[in-house]
Parts: sequence; structure tokens; C-alpha cells
Amino acid sequence: MARISLLRRIAGILIVLSLTSCASEKDYLITIDTAYGKMYAILYDETPAHKENFISLAEAGRYDSTTFYRIIEDFMIQGGDVFNKENMEQKVWYTLPSEFNENLIHEKGSIAAARQGDQINPEMRSSGCQFYIVEGKVYEEPELTTDLRKLQKAFTQYLQLETNLELREKYADLYQKGEYDSINSLMLSHKVVLEKFFNLNLGLDKRKNQVEAYTTVGGTPHLDDTYTVFGKVIKGIDVLDEIASLETGSNDLPITPVYMKVNVEFISKKKIAKEYGYQYPQK
Repeated sequence: MARISLLRRIAGILIVLSLTSCASEKDYLITIDTAYGKMYAILYDETPAHKENFISLAEAGRYDSTTFYRIIEDFMIQGGDVFNKENMEQKVWYTLPSEFNENLIHEKGSIAAARQGDQINPEMRSSGCQFYIVEGKVYEEPELTTDLRKLQKAFTQYLQLETNLELREKYADLYQKGEYDSINSLMLSHKVVLEKFFNLNLGLDKRKNQVEAYTTVGGTPHLDDTYTVFGKVIKGIDVLDEIASLETGSNDLPITPVYMKVNVEFISKKKIAKEYGYQYPQK
């Protein structure tokens, strides 16, 4: 009898392990449907609070008929204001603890949680509903690995020297024409000179994954480690680009409202990999 009882316990454990294994072979596919097409996304297991919250809101239909209300080309599109849509009192708007992960960065297509500013939100807690999708831009490595604020400050001081009149006039001409990318290139070309002249280190440490992503697919590196990235668009980047290029008015509000409908489907990871091209990290 003891032997039979032991065998039953072993069989029970094997069944539980089998069910757990089957469950881990599935994931949630998120579909964000707009008038401009559909974006398909996955959410990261490394950010469980954000993943669970987003899925809960989506499955309840609470994201439906919210809009992408803030659009900035080469930066991001932001939306999902469930609380205002539902006329909830601000005192009951909940937030989520930050879930920063150095492997989850603001590369193009990343989904991240919006939040209030540091002065009133020093813990960097996330909005309980609002999110943004990164468009960003592609960076050259020198631009990515340079502290541009320090560079600009040093360059401005350098321009004040009488011997740099010609350089100052060139800078003023570019500024007047609004050629800000050319200004950045001009400052970066003087980085070594400025470091030697002022005895400064204008470098900015970036992790390998940041350099690889931002010099290829692009993104918004200055938001890393301060806003929680919890998902990624795996198909429909062209839809993101089209929405990001829409005409906007005051406060970056699109002239024509961009409504969304969000669906959730629990399907096999193999299907997600095959149909949507996303490769899950090996564990």
C-alpha cells in the first residue's frame, strides 16, 4: 500500500509539472487595433505587475475607445487614458511600482508605462493605465556615448573665446536655420578638443545592448532606467510610424483622434514565433 501511495504521489507531481510546462509554452498576444492598422505585441514576464495590469484592463475592455492623445514624431505615441475615459476621481487613480530591468530598454517598438514627473513622483511609480510606444530615432555611436548636456555647456563656453569667432558664426547660422542635427554634429566634432581644453570627461557610459539597439533599430535612450518598459510591438511597426507622422495641434494632440481597441489572446509561443517573428529568449 505504501508503494502504491508513493506511486500516486509521483504521478500527481508529474501531472502538475506537465501542466506547468504546457502553460509556460503559451503567452498573451496583444492586438492594438486602430484606423491605421493593427499592432501586435507581447508583454514581458520580467515586469509581472505591469503585464498583469495591462492584460486585466484589456480583457475587461477598458482600453477600448481610449485614444493615442499625444504624438511626437521620432519620439513616441502615448495613450490608454482609461481613468479619464471612465470619469474616475483622481484620488482613486492607482499607480504601479517601477519594474526597471537593464535588459528592457527603449528601443523602437517598446511599450512603456507613462508616469508623473520626478518632483511629485520620486519613486518613479507608473500610471495604472497610460502607456506609450517608442518610435525614436537611430543614433550614431559618438552621439549615443556622449553626455550631450555637458558637451553643449562646454561648447557654449568655448564659443566665447575671441579666437573662435568663425566657429561662433557657424553655430549661429545653423541655429537660425533650425538645423539642430547639424549643430549636434558640429559639437561632437569638437568633443576631443573640448575635453582637452577644459580637462573634462564628456563620455556617457552605455551598456552593450543599448549601443547595439540604438545604433541599428533606434529608440529613445534617455528614458532608460527611469520609465518601466514592459512590452514590445512585434508586428505592425509601420502602423506605429504612420500614427507618429500624423498632423498634431497644441499639446501634441493629433488633429484627427486615433482610437484604439485592445484584444488579448492566450496562444502558443510557437505560433507567436512563426506568425509574428518574435523569438523568445532562451532560458
